[in-house]
Amino acid sequence: MLSGLFLSALALSAFLGQIPLQVFGGYLVLGVITFSAYGLDKRAARRGKWRTRESTLHLLALLGGWPGALVAQQTLRHKSSKHSFRLVFWITVILNLAIVLWFHTAEGRRYLESVFG
Repeated sequence: MLSGLFLSALALSAFLGQIPLQVFGGYLVLGVITFSAYGLDKRAARRGKWRTRESTLHLLALLGGWPGALVAQQTLRHKSSKHSFRLVFWITVILNLAIVLWFHTAEGRRYLESVFG
């Protein structure tokens, strides 16, 4: 629910020209990549194989993949009960949301314009 709400708000923001469409697209791509990383890690855990580092999962979430991570935690039931992991995860979500809010300031828009033209 939170993931869908966030992505809907981001899509609206892109539609209204407040952020570049590439930012919204980046969130979609990173969300799919992050969901896939969680799925692969869950599969590896079940098979006793090499696991994805938690720091990698957190980095993906911080970079914008947190909506996919949240969906994976809920649907795959992976990394959803380890308290220390969840704490760091929610910190990455808060940091990412702060960055998105900054994108909506005049300074943030200038930065995005310099990156995306």
